[in-house]
Amino acid sequence: MQQLRRRTGHRSRTPLTLTVPALLAVAFLLLPLIGILARTPWHDLVGHLTTPGTVEALRLSLLVSFWALGLSLVLGVPLAWLLARVPFRGKAFVRSLVLLPMVLPPTVGGVALLLAFGRRGLLGPYLEDWFGITLPFHTSGAVLAATFVAMPFLVISLEGALGGLRPRYEETAASLGASPVRVFLTVTMPMVAPGLLAGAALTWARALGEFGATITFAGNLPGTTQTLPLQVYLLLQEAPEAATSVSLLLLAIAMLVLIALRGRWTGTPAERTAKAGADAAGPDRIGADTVALRDPAGLQDAARLPDTGGLPHTTGLPDPTRNHRSTAGPETAAVPETAAVPEATAPSPAGTRELWPLHAHVTGFNQLTLDAEPGTTIAVVGPNGAGKTTLLRALLGLTTRAHARLTLGGTDVTELPPHRRGVAWVPQDGALFPHLTALANTAYGLRAHGIPRGEARHEAQEWLDRLGVGHLAHRRPGQLSGGQAQRVALARALAARPRALLLDEPLAALDQTTRARVRHTLRHHLDGFGGVCLIVTHDPVEAVALADRVLVLDDGRALQDAPPEEVTRHPRSPWVARMLGRNAWPGTTTAHGLRLADGGTLVVSDPLPPGTDALAIIAPEAVSVHPERPSGSPRNVWPGTVREITASGSRLRVLVTSDAAPDLVAEITPQAAAELGLADGTAVWTSVKATETTLVPR
Repeated sequence: MQQLRRRTGHRSRTPLTLTVPALLAVAFLLLPLIGILARTPWHDLVGHLTTPGTVEALRLSLLVSFWALGLSLVLGVPLAWLLARVPFRGKAFVRSLVLLPMVLPPTVGGVALLLAFGRRGLLGPYLEDWFGITLPFHTSGAVLAATFVAMPFLVISLEGALGGLRPRYEETAASLGASPVRVFLTVTMPMVAPGLLAGAALTWARALGEFGATITFAGNLPGTTQTLPLQVYLLLQEAPEAATSVSLLLLAIAMLVLIALRGRWTGTPAERTAKAGADAAGPDRIGADTVALRDPAGLQDAARLPDTGGLPHTTGLPDPTRNHRSTAGPETAAVPETAAVPEATAPSPAGTRELWPLHAHVTGFNQLTLDAEPGTTIAVVGPNGAGKTTLLRALLGLTTRAHARLTLGGTDVTELPPHRRGVAWVPQDGALFPHLTALANTAYGLRAHGIPRGEARHEAQEWLDRLGVGHLAHRRPGQLSGGQAQRVALARALAARPRALLLDEPLAALDQTTRARVRHTLRHHLDGFGGVCLIVTHDPVEAVALADRVLVLDDGRALQDAPPEEVTRHPRSPWVARMLGRNAWPGTTTAHGLRLADGGTLVVSDPLPPGTDALAIIAPEAVSVHPERPSGSPRNVWPGTVREITASGSRLRVLVTSDAAPDLVAEITPQAAAELGLADGTAVWTSVKATETTLVPR
C-alpha cells in the first residue's frame, strides 16, 4: 500500500461521511460489552459463578445445548445436503423455512412450538397418548426449543460449504467404485469439515444462549428447564451483580467461539483448496488453458491464429503411417459370460487380464454409436462445445444432457449407478481429494472395492512409482504441483482396475519432458489394458501416439471415426485440420474445384462430383507468398495483407488475410521473409497450385 501511495503521489482518504457512521456503529456494538466489563464485581465473580443455582443452571445449559447440537446434526446435515445437492420444486420455500427461526422473535417461536407440540397442540396429544412423552415444562422441551432456533446456523453454514465443494470430487469417487454412502462419509464430509465445524460451533453457542423460545415453551423450572440465560433473567430481579457475573460468563463463551471460528464462517472448501494449492504450486502447476505458455510451437493451442485455418506447426508429430499396437479382434476377445442381473464386480486381481469390449449408443446432445474391441484406445477431439466431456459423462451416467446405452463385456450396465459400472474417470483438473495423501488417493478405488488396506496401499505405491511420483506418496494434493497432481490422478484411475477408462485431457498440465515420459508410461499400460480407453485431447501428438482411432466430434455428432493416419491425411473437420497445422476451407464442389462458403472459387486438380460438401486441405508449406501478382502456373492467386508472423521451429508462419479468400497461413523460411520484407500490414500476394490442394468429403 505504501509503495502504491508513493507511485500515485498522494494518500487516499476515506470519506468522512462513511467514517463517522462506521465508528458510531463500532461504538454502538462495543459500549454494551464495555458496560458488562465495567460493572462486573470482579471480587465476587468466583462466588457468584459457584452458587448452587448457577452451577445447576450451567449444567442444564450444557446438557440442553449439546443435545440440541446432536439433534441439529442428525436433522440438519441431511437437510443441508438436500438443499445444496438436489434440485427440486419448492427449494426456495424450504430454505425460507430454515431461515425463519433466525428472523422470528424467539417468544413467537416458543408459542409456535407450544401450539405444535403442547398438550393441546397438533401433535402433543398423540405424543402423550401413544408414547407417554410430554415436551412442555420438561428438559426435552428445552432441547426442542434450543434446536428450533439454533439448527439454521448449522444448515446455512453446511449448505454454503457444500455449495463451494465441486461435485466433481464426488463424481470421481463414484467412478472409482465408491457407493453414495461411502462417498458421503469419505469425501463429502471430510472436505466440508471446516464448514460443518463452524456451523456446529455456532449452533451450540446459539443453543447455549437461548432464552425466549425456552421460557415460552418449556417454562422456567429450576433443575428442569432453567438454563443459564433464564438464571440471568431471574438474578436481574434479585441480585443484579450476580446477573452481571453470569452474563460475563456467557459473553466469554460466545467470544471464544467467534475467535475460534475466525474466517471459517464464510470460507468455502473451494477457496481453501485453491489457496492451499496456490501456496504449494510448483513450476508446472498450470491448467489446460495455459499450456500454450509452455508450448511455443503451439501444439496445444488450437486457437492461436484465430480463424486462420493454419494452426501451429506440428514438427515432431509421430509418423501417421506408423504401425499402431494391434487391437484384439473378435477371435481373441474372450468376453465374460453375461450375468442375468448386472452386478457390480470388484476389480480384477493385479496381473490378470480380463477383456471388456465396449458398445455404446448415445442419444441426446451427443448422437453417435461407439463399438470398440478390448485394448482399443480412442482419442476424442473437437472444438470447445463439441460434446467431448458430455460424451464421457454420459458413459459414466453422470449427466442428463446425453444418455448412453452402455454395454461392457456383454453386460448391459446402462441402469447401473456410476459406482457399479466399472468405468474410471480422470477429469481435467484431476479432482484429487485434498484431505487424503497421494497414496491414499491412489488406493481409494481399490479400498472402495473391498481390497484389504495393506494390499491396496502396496499396489497404489507401485502405480505412483510407475508414474514417477512414488516419492510424493505421503504428500497431500495441496503440496503437489499441477503436473505431479495430474500424475497422481492418473495413477488413481489406473490402479482401480476399471473395465473402461475415460481420460479428460490427462496430460494437459504436464510440461513437455514430463508429458513425453507419462505418455510412454500410459501407452505401456494401455498395451495391456483389457478394456476400452477414451482420451479427450487437443494435442495432435497425444492423438497420434496413444490412439488406435480418432473420434472427431462437432456439435455432439461424430464427423469422423478412423485410424490416426486416415484422420491426419484426410481430416473431415476444419478444426482437426487446423489442429494438425493445415489450412481448411469448407465449401461445395463444382466441376473444376470448390465454391467456398465465404465466396470465391478454389481450383483443384482432382475435383469431387459436383454438389458435394467438402473440405479443402492446404498445407502451409504449399502456400507461396509474393510481393507482386505472380505469373506462371499457379491457378489460385489472391491479394492479401500480412496480419501475424510467428516462429515455428526453424521456420516462420505467416497469417495473410484477404477479401478475396479465407484467411491463409503460409510457412516460409526466415530468409524468405527478410527478402520479401514481411511485417504486420505488408501487402502481398499468395498462391496455391491446384495440385497442392486435397478435397475431403464432409
